[in-house]
Amino acid sequence: MPELPEVETVRTGLARSWIDKRIDGVELRREGLRFPFPEGLEERLTGSKIKQIRRRAKYLLIDLDNGDVLLSHLGMSGKWILDASDSEGKHDHVVIHLDDGSMSVYNDPRRFGVLDIFQGESHKLLDHLGPEPLEEWTAADLYQKLQKRKSAIKICILDQKVVVGVGNIYACEALNRSKISPTRISNKVTLKECEVLVNEIKIILAEAIQAGGSTLRDFAGVDGTLGYFPHQFKVYDKEGGDCECGGIIQRLVQGGRSTFWCASCQK
Repeated sequence: MPELPEVETVRTGLARSWIDKRIDGVELRREGLRFPFPEGLEERLTGSKIKQIRRRAKYLLIDLDNGDVLLSHLGMSGKWILDASDSEGKHDHVVIHLDDGSMSVYNDPRRFGVLDIFQGESHKLLDHLGPEPLEEWTAADLYQKLQKRKSAIKICILDQKVVVGVGNIYACEALNRSKISPTRISNKVTLKECEVLVNEIKIILAEAIQAGGSTLRDFAGVDGTLGYFPHQFKVYDKEGGDCECGGIIQRLVQGGRSTFWCASCQK
């Protein structure tokens, strides 16, 4: 699933091509994705001008000049394709025609994505999200939330109410850099350790954005470019390999997801 760095990569790519363009037409090739498309979506989009493109957690928020906001979530395998030469692919579900003659396609083989439209700042999918890790998120904020939790720290930092967008890959990498075991009970993590962990999460996410995200299976930028942050992985998907400390990288399953870590240096 695309996480914060991948969604931010898509946001910047769309912004370069879409901002100040008017939508000339919209084609919906099916009735919906994870949820049905809202009634009248084509009519509300057609004729509107794209003002800006924001990101909240793993959601893209596309502000239009008529006051509407188009919400897009990529789900497991969704992607926006700019300047598509055709739109006849089996998994091309939405086509947007812009006033410069270009055509953008939303492609989603697994159809877990979301496309919705609303006005204002409030949407049910956004209302209960935690802080943005690259903004004013602090160690004190994390520490306070951990005090009330007895789940493992890895599970906790994947909780979108605690902090948004970190995701499995970046949680594994940040915990390894912070030398914190992913199985440590959350309320046993000290404030000092929270300071290290928050800092490492911020650094890793920034590095991943700079690298265009992480391509493991489906993810690609809007121009088809693959994310090359996997070249910087220290532990993720490296079971049996050597940790930088000399220990052996292990794999365990937490919350249905693979966790990669080193028992020698992560305590």
